Amino acid sequence: MSESKSGPDTKPRWYRRRATLVAVAVAVVVAITVVTDLPVHTSRASDISSEQGVMSELNPDLAPCALAVREALGIWGDQSAHTLSAADQAESASLLRDDQNACSFTDESIFDLSNIEVPGSPAGKDMGDLVATSVLWATADALKAIEAVQTLMVHPQDESALRGLAKAEDAMAADRAAGLRELDRADHVLDTTLPRPDMPALPTPKTT
Repeated sequence: MSESKSGPDTKPRWYRRRATLVAVAVAVVVAITVVTDLPVHTSRASDISSEQGVMSELNPDLAPCALAVREALGIWGDQSAHTLSAADQAESASLLRDDQNACSFTDESIFDLSNIEVPGSPAGKDMGDLVATSVLWATADALKAIEAVQTLMVHPQDESALRGLAKAEDAMAADRAAGLRELDRADHVLDTTLPRPDMPALPTPKTT
C-alpha cells in the first residue's frame, strides 16, 4: 500500500472515509439492537460472563491498531523533537505502512472487530455501542492520525497534515471518552466492572 499524500484532490479509499465508517458502525449497532431486543432471560452471572466474552474479543482485535498508532505518534514525536536517528528515520516509512494497515479494514483484526456479536443481555445495547465506537476509533481516527504522520515525515511543515493530525487526535480522544461512557453504562446495568477497551489515551507530540 502506498503512503498517503495530502492535497485537495486526493480522495481516501472507501475504507478510510469517516462517512462510510459511520455507516458501517451504524449497521453494526442496528444488527446488535435487533439481537438485544429479543426476549432473553438469563442470570446476572451469565450476563456478566457474556459481556466479558465481548471484551475478550474486542481488546485483542483492537490491540494491533492501538500499538500501531502509539508507534506512529512516537515516531513523529521523535522526529519533531529531532531525536530520531538516521537509521530509524530510514526505517520509518516501512513501519508506518505496517501501522497504516493495522488500523484499516484490510487487517484481519479490524475485520474481526467489526463482526463481534454482542449477546442479548440487558447491557447488550451499550456493549454494541462500544463495539461500533471502537471500530470508528481505529479505522477513522487512528488511521487518519497515522496517515498524517506519513505525510509529515516527508513534509514536516505541511499545514494540512498538521491540522489533520490534530483533528485525528481530538477524534481519538472523543471516541475513547464515548467508549468509556458506554462501558460505564454496561457496568452500571450489570453492577460489575468489565475490562477497559484498548483505546489508549495518546499524548500530542509537540513540534519544535
